[in-house]
Amino acid sequence: MRITVRLDDITPDMDWERFYRFKALLDKYQIKPLIGVVPDNRDENLRAKAQGAPEDFWACIRQLRDQGWQIAMHGFRHIYATKKGGLFPLNDFSEFAGLPFEEQRRMLLEGKRILEEGGIRTELFMAPAHSYDGNTIRALKETGFKGLTDGFGDGPYEWRGLRFYPISFKLSRTFRKKSGYSTMVIHTGTVSRDDLERYEGYFRREDVQWISYEEYLGQPAAKRGAAGRIKEFLMAKGKYLIGKMKGG
Repeated sequence: MRITVRLDDITPDMDWERFYRFKALLDKYQIKPLIGVVPDNRDENLRAKAQGAPEDFWACIRQLRDQGWQIAMHGFRHIYATKKGGLFPLNDFSEFAGLPFEEQRRMLLEGKRILEEGGIRTELFMAPAHSYDGNTIRALKETGFKGLTDGFGDGPYEWRGLRFYPISFKLSRTFRKKSGYSTMVIHTGTVSRDDLERYEGYFRREDVQWISYEEYLGQPAAKRGAAGRIKEFLMAKGKYLIGKMKGG
């Protein structure tokens, strides 16, 4: 099994101490991930007062890009505006799903403008809460995005004119697979030192080949039809419902 890494919630005001600790682990095992950069963070839950933030956020992001890290636009402001799960309902809230097409298009264009002012161009989108709808897909295509970092499956697939790069449904199950590609999703702002030891154990596994996100992007994409999308929707909804029951 070949697995890559994506890091969500990259902002100027995040917990940089935790980020750098996880980056050191990635550097040790020579893993170059995908990072989801929030163009204009307004989510107080992502803000921290940790020391070590770079003086120039965008220079730092460009440096990571130049080192081989891939970059996705992670929403716009990371503010959940609706109670919609969308087409991939791992959650029941969204920044995008449920909003009118023109509003979503405006948010995407403004987010792209902010990234480009920082010297970052990307064709990849990472939806906050993994939540998007048909209007999101249409707006992404109209604003120049080519790929979306979500879905379930054993490799990239194409649907409605976009390329999807699946994430792991459940990491323990992903590890048991003998072939295919997937993504381990990490939120560095919540990674503890104990978590770091657990992740290092993952990176040491001999039955897993850890790859760069660039290599993942280079894999051929299969076509996905209605049956595959229905299965994916039901898997996401089921995982959400199980999580709700466990959460009480």
